[in-house]
Formats: sequence, structure tokens, C-alpha cells
Amino acid sequence: MIVVNKDWCKGCKICIECCPVHALTESTKANKRGVHPPKLAEDHRCIACRLCELQCPDMAIFVLSDNNQSSSKGQS
Repeated sequence: MIVVNKDWCKGCKICIECCPVHALTESTKANKRGVHPPKLAEDHRCIACRLCELQCPDMAIFVLSDNNQSSSKGQS
């Protein structure tokens, strides 16, 4: 699962361009900066390679693996 902090995104599109499986696309909704942050493409192609996370200069995007999701479900 990809999580985007939309308000941190400055719209550089590095994450969209570096994705090897084209799992990200530009959102139709603008953030408070007036840019269109990335969102997961409709067909959910993400392979959790984390290149988007590693390349984002603003740390506005990160990938949650299945292990992170299952361990966080038990926490309140």
C-alpha cells in the first residue's frame, strides 16, 4: 500500500517517473500548494519496490508492506 502525505508533496513527479511498473499517476485533486500529488493507479500494480519512497525529496510518500499493515492492526 502506498501512503502519500498530500500536503507535503510539491508536485515534482519524481515518484511517478521512477516507478518501474507505472503504479502511480497524478491525482485529479490539488493539495494546499496547488499541485496534484501522486496516487495509486487504478489497477494497483505496486510491487513495493520502494523506489518512490527513496527518491522523494520531501519524504511525502512511503510504502507499507503487508507485514507493516498486519502488525499495525493489532495496535490501538
